[in-house]
Amino acid sequence: MAVDYAALKAGGFMLQKQKDLFSLRLRVVGGNVTAEQLETIAAVAKKYGHGYAHLTSRQGVEIPFIQLNDIEEVKAELGKEAGAMFEIGAPNVNYDKYFTGKTFLAPLANDKIGVANVTFTKGTINHWHIHHGTCQILVGESGHGYYQIWGEEPKEILPGTVVTIPEGTKHWHGAGPNNMMQHLSVMLSGEGVSTEWLEPVEEAEYAKLK
Repeated sequence: MAVDYAALKAGGFMLQKQKDLFSLRLRVVGGNVTAEQLETIAAVAKKYGHGYAHLTSRQGVEIPFIQLNDIEEVKAELGKEAGAMFEIGAPNVNYDKYFTGKTFLAPLANDKIGVANVTFTKGTINHWHIHHGTCQILVGESGHGYYQIWGEEPKEILPGTVVTIPEGTKHWHGAGPNNMMQHLSVMLSGEGVSTEWLEPVEEAEYAKLK
């Protein structure tokens, strides 16, 4: 099977000079890393790398010498940790007014299909909204979050969770009250596709979530 190096790079796996070896570039919100996250990074570096990591000047950590065949296992291990473990991109300032806190956006593709890595800081969610002309697929990457479709109860988004929001469906999604959350967003893009932003989620209802 052919290796999609562009997709691996978009996910933070940078090809090294050595054959089939990669350096994983991790970015954390605000450059803050918890002790638990450091323990997870150290464990991954010992198990899948050469036992050490690089601290970068861009508020990141790199784990070198990861084998191509180990990449999926590395992603699974890091996905268990409640913190941003993949590139967060730039502040999502153009849409600040539709979110309760800070978010970051890292576009991965934007041709006929738009793919972006979205990072919600702790306790941040978006307003109720509707996507017209496309469904939306959400893929949980790290942290702990929720989504809710109008008329239904909120449901969790955890690492590995895959959610399809049907076209024309009122919904919201974001981090839990005490957590941050990263997910991939996959949608059609182009003519006829739009997002209709609606009212904020009721604070009292959101506060009931864990």
